[in-house]
Amino acid sequence: MNASNEASKPVEPSSERTRLKRYHWLAKYDRDTINAIIDAGIVCQIGYVIDSMPYVTPTNHWRIDDYIYWHGSSASRMLKTHQEGIPVCFSVTHLDGIVFSRAAFNHNVNFRSVMAFGKAEFCEDEVKRHALEIFTDRLAPGLWDYARKPAEQEWKATKVIRMKLDEVSAKVSDGLPDEEPEDCISNRWAGSVGLRLVQLPPVPDPKLRKGIEMPSFIKNFRYLK
Repeated sequence: MNASNEASKPVEPSSERTRLKRYHWLAKYDRDTINAIIDAGIVCQIGYVIDSMPYVTPTNHWRIDDYIYWHGSSASRMLKTHQEGIPVCFSVTHLDGIVFSRAAFNHNVNFRSVMAFGKAEFCEDEVKRHALEIFTDRLAPGLWDYARKPAEQEWKATKVIRMKLDEVSAKVSDGLPDEEPEDCISNRWAGSVGLRLVQLPPVPDPKLRKGIEMPSFIKNFRYLK
């Protein structure tokens, strides 16, 4: 098989659990699309079960190669349970717009989302320290070197969990309303309104000592999305 045929070959889902059944034409299984959606934000949702009770916890996430990472307090029941290797569902969604139809049934939203299944694992100290440095600089390049480094007690108080992105898929909707032919000839308006997160100017801490200049990574900060 030549390179052009290989490139045009559709990407299959990594497992039946990640194969989209409903609106399957919105599915994206290629890793570039999946990684871009994960990297476009810093908040995800982690679903899991503890003592037969389901939980969904919002938290910060970041990706290094084929792993997704999140962190929290060493006292967190969520993290203590995750490090035992329980099944976890990771998801992240970006709302990109509202789609207005001529028919009430066909209103919709435009979005990008990723869902992944797997088992979380606890990061040992060396991996944890490297991962948190990557996470900090992902927020704003240069932030790690600028800020005071964690004290040993702060390191001990923090856990980092990661999950391999083996079972993962994306779903992307970026279209206009799907209208019935009879609705298209009506006098009603249809279309879409795009949405985006707006970045506001930096607000200095009122406790700053006089003469402290704003660092360049704040002046140049742009939200990841």
